[in-house]
Amino acid sequence: MTMTLPRKIVAKRAQSVAAIEILSMSIAALWSNKLRTGLTMLGVIIGISSVIAITSVGQGVQKATEQQIQALGTDVLQVFPSAARTGGISQGLGSSSTLTWEDAKAIQAQSPVVQVVSAYLQRPGQVVHEQDNHSTNIVGIDMNYLEARNTHLTQGRFFTQAEMDHAMPIAILGSTVQEKLFGSDSNAIGQSLRIQGNSYEIIGVFEPKGSEGSIDRDDQVFIPLSNMSSRIVGNNALNGVSVNGMYVKASDQNQLKAVEFQVTNLLRLRHNLTASQSDDFSIRNQTDVAKTFTTVVGLFTVMVVAIASISLVVGGIGIANIMLVSVVERTREIGIRKAVGATHSAILYQFLAESIVISIAGGCIGMSIGVLTALGAAIVLQFPFVISGWSIVCGLGLSFIVGLLAGVIPARNAARLDPIMALRSD
Repeated sequence: MTMTLPRKIVAKRAQSVAAIEILSMSIAALWSNKLRTGLTMLGVIIGISSVIAITSVGQGVQKATEQQIQALGTDVLQVFPSAARTGGISQGLGSSSTLTWEDAKAIQAQSPVVQVVSAYLQRPGQVVHEQDNHSTNIVGIDMNYLEARNTHLTQGRFFTQAEMDHAMPIAILGSTVQEKLFGSDSNAIGQSLRIQGNSYEIIGVFEPKGSEGSIDRDDQVFIPLSNMSSRIVGNNALNGVSVNGMYVKASDQNQLKAVEFQVTNLLRLRHNLTASQSDDFSIRNQTDVAKTFTTVVGLFTVMVVAIASISLVVGGIGIANIMLVSVVERTREIGIRKAVGATHSAILYQFLAESIVISIAGGCIGMSIGVLTALGAAIVLQFPFVISGWSIVCGLGLSFIVGLLAGVIPARNAARLDPIMALRSD
């Protein structure tokens, strides 16, 4: 018993020394053929970098979508008029005039699970300050906008009810418009701008909200809905003030389905729609939109990653091919090593080690390139940079597996060489 433990320790140390020796010999063999080793790595580098970059971009897009939904509010529904049709062609949601400000007020008053409703009316237009002008989006909003959109002002104040009732010519700027007309450091409060020839006093500036897809949500000028309807648009519906849509905020996020059901029934009753008639409005649940988009992006990412992984297979075949060539070139070396006492397993492990080192080194380079590519894409396209730990682990794991599988046949061929026949080889 007293001799067993030291022998085990000696055996383990011998195995460690042998493993280090095999690894150092493998690295030396690869280093002696640097160009060939580098070219062999290319398939793995391209495959791993593609997988890392695509995975990161997909996760970044999903994160950006989640942030946009959070900015709007996961407890908010958007209601749009139905799409107008011209010559049988749909003009898109919000192109007809089936929703009114009175609809929004009715929902607010009659739905018990609704916290607040905010209607809006918008049109593209030019705003002018002194000699500067800017093409932007003019939005008429009501008194519930701040609460419904969960937003705040960085400067100035919001409209008062009296100003709304009297359709006062006042305006609140988005941060982009403020920067375009007044500069980021200038105070626009109290100054004026012209919209369709009418002068509007600036009373506030909204906090930055960022972009929603290709739309800059800060490139807008907000005026009272009453003023927008009477002075800018001037085309009220027969039964009220026509609007482009409304935000309906639920009293509880878990009540979104109930809110959607009540809003649908109430609007159908107000619009005198029969059971056989389709809705003349559309309701968008932001949570459902986010889930659908995330699912689609996830599936697309998996598909593209699967396609990119084909290059890993090609890289593995390249490694196997080069290793087979290497075995043929080093037949005499293998014979000499066997003649001086190298075991079958030592030869096998050395060629396996060379294959795995090539693959893992290529994987590490590929991961670095993939991370830099994903970072560049995130900066240029302005979405969050996301690199998950599992993608790095999977990258290293794939590199190891590709190297192991690619090296099995060449290593086995090298280990099975007859030393006498190998020494006779030229």
